Amino acid sequence: MTSVTVRTVADATGRPGPPAPRVPRLRALDGLRLVAALMVAAYHYGGRGGEVTGAWGSSAGRQFPTLHTYFAYGCLGVQVFFVISGFVICMSGWGRPLKSFFASRAARLLPAYWAAVLIVTAVFALPAVTYQALSPSDTLVNLTMLQQPLGVDRVLGVCWTLWAEIRFYALFALCVVLPGASRRRVILFCAGWTPAAAIAQGAHMPLLDIVLMPEYAPFFVGGVGLYLVHRDRRDVYAWGIVAVSFAIGQHHAVRSLWNAADPNAFAHRSSFGIVLVVALGFVAVAVIALGALDWADWRWLTVAGALTYPFYLVHEHLGWVVIRGLHRGLGLPSAATFALTLASMLLLAWLLNRCVEKPLTPRLRTALSRVR
Repeated sequence: MTSVTVRTVADATGRPGPPAPRVPRLRALDGLRLVAALMVAAYHYGGRGGEVTGAWGSSAGRQFPTLHTYFAYGCLGVQVFFVISGFVICMSGWGRPLKSFFASRAARLLPAYWAAVLIVTAVFALPAVTYQALSPSDTLVNLTMLQQPLGVDRVLGVCWTLWAEIRFYALFALCVVLPGASRRRVILFCAGWTPAAAIAQGAHMPLLDIVLMPEYAPFFVGGVGLYLVHRDRRDVYAWGIVAVSFAIGQHHAVRSLWNAADPNAFAHRSSFGIVLVVALGFVAVAVIALGALDWADWRWLTVAGALTYPFYLVHEHLGWVVIRGLHRGLGLPSAATFALTLASMLLLAWLLNRCVEKPLTPRLRTALSRVR
């Protein structure tokens, strides 16, 4: 896969440039998405305490005395997701009208999300399950994806990341997609959001925090910069965006996840380890952006990418139910329980993709695209 190196008059003037060239699917990116999801699952199952302690019957550190230290870094899979999202959203929004962009994003997110909310609510309502189900009122609010700003309890523990994604989509749509994507406009978007997020961090104003997301903005911006690198690997501005985003992003990751002084923390991570994982996430997306993994054109990677989103939605809370049943109910060893729980969640993700996403996503996209 070659990089796009041609500059156009439209790019120079800031008017919408031509659509990004049609290129083969970046299947390695699909594989990386699943790796990030498995990192988060490893963290939930074996890297933290809280609810999962009740599922195992003891601390995750006791269940996995060696791997627990490494699983603790799995939460950084979320930051890797955000970098990938910045890349993908810039790629998919380039040359696309706002209505099409909105229809594509809504159709991609909603069917599996609605199904996951209903499934988790139904499972938690079963008498044999010890976890408390949400009220019908809270469940209905959860279907809107607005439970986070409304202060409603979440059905899906991971849905806070979707709230961050939605805000990124809105910012990108208003600043780039609506006026028309061009290299200059994307660079201005990154150059504006980065200092604005830093100012919001220092201003301590809740509204600015909600809109500008200081803690997560560098990862989205970094992904956008890496898409510019994908279009032209010699783009100095794009590389500058990536470098600044990594420097700020690792700072936020260390600031929020390094808890060496907290004896009650779920997990203890070193600052070096956090920086290393963040760096590996940026490097992995950069390697794909530069075309170094174009040879990894295996169809199963596309399947892996398709399973990632539904797996991410259902793995946490339903995983606790499976862990409790296998480990405490049937007495299976921790390692076997861990592996079987991952396998069962991947199977459920496959069913959601096949029975929910495949039939409903194109229909919802078509219906939304017809709205005037």
